[in-house]
Amino acid sequence: MIRKFKPAARHPELGRNSEVTAVVEGILREVEARGDDAVREYAIKFDGLDRTSYRLTESEIDAAVASLTPQERSDIDFAQAQVRRFAEAQRACLLDLEVETLPGVVLGHRNIPIQNVGCYVPGGKYPLLASAHMSVLTAKVAGCARVITCAPPFKGQVAQKIVAAQALAGADEIYCIGGVQAIAAMAFGTQTIEAVDMLAGPGNAFVAEAKRILFGRVGIDLFAGPTETLLIADDTVDGEICATDLLGQAEHGANSPAILLTTSQRLAEATALEIDRLVRILPTGDIARQAWETYGEIIVCDTDEEMLAEGNRIASEHVQVMTANPELYQDRLVNFGSLFIGPRTTVAYGDKVIGTNHTLPTQGAARYTGGLWVGKFLKTCTYQKILSEKASADIGEVCSRLCIMEGFAGHAEQANVRVRRYGRMNVGYAEPAGVLK
Repeated sequence: MIRKFKPAARHPELGRNSEVTAVVEGILREVEARGDDAVREYAIKFDGLDRTSYRLTESEIDAAVASLTPQERSDIDFAQAQVRRFAEAQRACLLDLEVETLPGVVLGHRNIPIQNVGCYVPGGKYPLLASAHMSVLTAKVAGCARVITCAPPFKGQVAQKIVAAQALAGADEIYCIGGVQAIAAMAFGTQTIEAVDMLAGPGNAFVAEAKRILFGRVGIDLFAGPTETLLIADDTVDGEICATDLLGQAEHGANSPAILLTTSQRLAEATALEIDRLVRILPTGDIARQAWETYGEIIVCDTDEEMLAEGNRIASEHVQVMTANPELYQDRLVNFGSLFIGPRTTVAYGDKVIGTNHTLPTQGAARYTGGLWVGKFLKTCTYQKILSEKASADIGEVCSRLCIMEGFAGHAEQANVRVRRYGRMNVGYAEPAGVLK
């Protein structure tokens, strides 16, 4: 039986917020119509930063990199090396293909990098320099020719560590612009910013809505909402580690769901007590408390089978498994953004340093998509070629008849003209089913 030891006071709203949409649509219209002038107005209004040009100069970028302490530089280099290593291994799996499916008929595909990519790196509440690794580095490993970045200032100033991370990741152009105006500038282009073909990177509700509206005009990585975490645990772990892992993700924002799924009543009780203790001493405890009180849940199940069913139903962004038999969940969970297996592994590792990408599906999107990875920056484009006249005529005869079944006379004639040219010299030639003589 599945029972709620601690139910959520409210569940996240999955629909669009009409007020957010109205604000976003207004900004998009202004930036599309007025370009740099609109970007500057919104940058002053929302970010408190007034510049003649929002593109950082080489000297500003160099100064940001130089501002890092030796330890900070070493740690960023280490994290980026892990992200690069995993992205390179993923890229190596994506092979171009060419196969002769019939005698003389050759089909194939190429994995072609998207040429112009815009990466958004959030930095309002927290300077999320890790997002630079996840988007810029991954796009560069994919082979994207031009990768530009936008990040807001932090407390009214250029965010030095974010800029350094973007530069070290290989960004070709770096802009100090935040919010919807940054997304609009990259998507539409302005007098000083060349438009991109794809947008990537997380952001707040306004950034997410801007990406949703612009999808189609440009590509996007995925639709992403507030951070989510799900712990699946049993008596092999204790309340302290569960509470820490839940609150560590809840601190992202007051709307971040955090859920414990367990077969242990004892662990449910211990985790609830530890959460009450930790929110009083964590520097981010106030935010984490709001998230936990509103969206936090503890669900107690009787069996692993029930926990598997609940885990797949919830389809969380992050799923952490700490059970006696983690392989069961590794094999049978199918709806998750990223899976963290065993108590030695934690979501924070994935967020910051271990090498997997932290831009992941939320709000149930894990039912149909994975997260950002090197393949998102590639277009798998097919091609076909016919090497012999006989092959063209053979394919053409079948194609002609299929086209006539559907009423496409012009399509049929595309096949017929080739049958007439290439088929008469072939053994077994049959008159096509077309309409032109």
